[in-house]
Amino acid sequence: MFCIRETIRLSCAKTLFVAVLLGSGLCGCVDNNRETISPYFGQALRQDLAAQIADPDAHYRGDPAPGSNGARVALAQERYRTGKVIVPIAATASTVGGMSTTPPTGP
Repeated sequence: MFCIRETIRLSCAKTLFVAVLLGSGLCGCVDNNRETISPYFGQALRQDLAAQIADPDAHYRGDPAPGSNGARVALAQERYRTGKVIVPIAATASTVGGMSTTPPTGP
């Protein structure tokens, strides 16, 4: 009985091996239609991706780095540490820039 199970197991393994071998051989039969596609295919996508990737080795000429001011940052951190944070004024579409869309009242 043990011999029969071993024979069936080997038979299944051989069948699987042959199937994988034939399947990998069929990969070479795939029609490669690269000659019908423009050589510029995908170039716009690659340019867009390159434009969105930040330079990991960026060197800034300014001192300090752009967008920072050490004195202001230190003051903000001190206010945060002491619990005296300045709450920003909520801006809405009708109050941006100090202009209001409501008409003036009066005579």
